[in-house]
Amino acid sequence: MLSQERKPPVIVPALTTPDDPAQSAAFIFIHGFGDEAAGIENIPHQFQSASKLPHLSWILPNALENRAAMNTAWYMPTALPPYPPSRPELEDDEDEEGMKTSMAYIVSLIDNLVAKGVPEKRIVLGGFSQGCAMTLLAGLTSKYAGKLGGLVGLSGYLPLADIIPALRQEAGFTRHVDDNVEVFLARGTRDMLVPKRYFRICYETLFGLGVKENKVTVKEYEGMGHVMAGPELRDLCEWLERVVPA
Repeated sequence: MLSQERKPPVIVPALTTPDDPAQSAAFIFIHGFGDEAAGIENIPHQFQSASKLPHLSWILPNALENRAAMNTAWYMPTALPPYPPSRPELEDDEDEEGMKTSMAYIVSLIDNLVAKGVPEKRIVLGGFSQGCAMTLLAGLTSKYAGKLGGLVGLSGYLPLADIIPALRQEAGFTRHVDDNVEVFLARGTRDMLVPKRYFRICYETLFGLGVKENKVTVKEYEGMGHVMAGPELRDLCEWLERVVPA
């Protein structure tokens, strides 16, 4: 059960604002389970204090309080075992309804940017952990599928992987992905919360759906756990500078 009280997003405005909104760029960056926007606000400030991406505005949304999970959550989490269960029916059901509710909110944030004149191709959607899951789901099945500048998935996985083609058809898309959206996927080798097999399933499923391999940047960081760390953020910065240049 979700609380209906949602904190507004944290907005970190660009340091340089163009006269023409069509030249602006934005990054909607989604926090993980149990966190909130304020918990990742230091990241855009780190970039800006280093004079990186001064043209980029950051929108950091807040998840609702999930009373069943007793924490902030974009959806009810399920176990992510490092090895497949002996019988597929033993796997926990994913919270499809909760994911779709959260996705509708995230889409509304994109709507707001587009209404202000920010081009869809100058908008990047990304997130950490559950935020990664929501990013990939929205990037493949929402009305903005194939239209954004890029997708960023950090320390996460692709939810509802087996039914993504059906969800795309439900949204009016072909089952096969045929676009040029750039994707940045990263994890730490010591991430015990999202095992490596889910990372592999993620990019293999993307390729199987038709996402072009030369559009997907896949990074693993030796010794990094379920966190965001310096080498990863430096690589992300370089990727953002290429995908949404000044």
